[in-house]
Amino acid sequence: MNRDNFGSKLGILAAAAGSAIGLGNIWKFPYITGQNGGAAFILVYLFCIALIGLPVMIAEFSLGRNTQTNAMGSFKKIANGSKWSCSGYLAVATAFIILSFYAIIAGWVFAYIARAFSGKLIGVAPADLAGYFGGIISSPVEPVFWTFAVLAVTAFMVLSGVKNGIEKYSKILMPVLLMILIGLVFRSVTLPGASKGLEFLFKPDFSKLTTKGVLEALGHAFYSLSLGMGIILTYGSYIGKKENLLKLAVQVTIADTAIALMAGMVIFPAVFAYGFKPDQGAALIFMTLPAVFGEMPFGGFFEAMFFLLIGIAAMTSTISLIEVVVAFVTEEFKMERKKATVAIAAAAFALSVPSTLSFGVWSEVKILGKTFFDMFDFIASNIFLPIGGILVCLFVGWVWKAGSSSKEVESEGLYVFKAKGAYEFAIKYIAPTAIALILFNSTGLISRFGMKAIAGLVLLLTAVFVKLIRCENRKSEYDESEAA
Repeated sequence: MNRDNFGSKLGILAAAAGSAIGLGNIWKFPYITGQNGGAAFILVYLFCIALIGLPVMIAEFSLGRNTQTNAMGSFKKIANGSKWSCSGYLAVATAFIILSFYAIIAGWVFAYIARAFSGKLIGVAPADLAGYFGGIISSPVEPVFWTFAVLAVTAFMVLSGVKNGIEKYSKILMPVLLMILIGLVFRSVTLPGASKGLEFLFKPDFSKLTTKGVLEALGHAFYSLSLGMGIILTYGSYIGKKENLLKLAVQVTIADTAIALMAGMVIFPAVFAYGFKPDQGAALIFMTLPAVFGEMPFGGFFEAMFFLLIGIAAMTSTISLIEVVVAFVTEEFKMERKKATVAIAAAAFALSVPSTLSFGVWSEVKILGKTFFDMFDFIASNIFLPIGGILVCLFVGWVWKAGSSSKEVESEGLYVFKAKGAYEFAIKYIAPTAIALILFNSTGLISRFGMKAIAGLVLLLTAVFVKLIRCENRKSEYDESEAA
């Protein structure tokens, strides 16, 4: 089977950056930046990006390009006959589960896009916005319809393959996103009183930077870049051997951080200018900001543009999520791409229905105290994702060998990887340890047992994993020498 690949440098960057730029950049990062010391938090965040974000992204890009196959196939190709292929299955499962509930949130955005462009949203009184949003998401019909619409559009965009599908639409969507964002930034920062919002976002205040804030920075540096779920690995398999992987990884991380900060420059100057309180998540996007736009001259237009911006960010993420599963199914089960895409979108829709209804008619149905939506979110985001990231680090660092990854980055001597020593140390030791901290923090273990106890446990587990992998490698080398 001839594999489809990206056809241009711009296409690679647009698709990879699009996968990283999602709802978290808009509704979470600006808020946690302001709450944790502004520029002080940004400095810590950039350090965390260098510490774990970049190394893991480089590892996934290099593994994908070297093996030229899907997320599961990459592990199997290098460690055939071992249990490491389970890491690939985990990545595919994580992407599929996240797709099923991410499409629900994207569906809410679609619903607001329709209302914003029709002018229905701008007339809602601020006091009624919470009930307005609650009425939409608790409906047994409308959110199901919009989730279906999101998955249908997502499937359509990837039906034609990598070059004529993912790359084509990413090269359209990302420039549109950037143009809308720049226009909204200009409008927001020129509002009277906008300086308070910029101060909230950028003024350095190291007194606000606590251990919790550092963990927030560490976690966002990992979650924001689409790591641990096979996206970067899969996209890496579509990249030509002459492309500069290090440069690409740096460009993606810069684009991701810049878009997040620009989103903050849209949101918080406007929020403060009209006397609203800063918030995050669904409350910020679907309740606070519509109230802000309602106070703004030509607010209906800017509101429509803002929700279109969020919709584009959501779509570039759903495209990358479904592609992980499509690549796996088409290559491992030899299924034709169009059939696989439709089948996966349909399966994701079926899985999404219980989560969609958990905000309404099934809100009382709970498993271990969690609704369907919260359960899928917790399992995929808080458990599967960090475990997947840890396994990628251990596999690339110790099984495939970090040196092999560095050679792939150098493209057979075409590029010089000056920081390869630091990269290899980071991917073998620092990144898996840091991601283990993210795992324990996201599951609530740090808040329960304390940072020192968990840090000690993380170091112990890392040492055990490294020892086991070294023993396994020695056994494999011995078996090969015996066979020879």
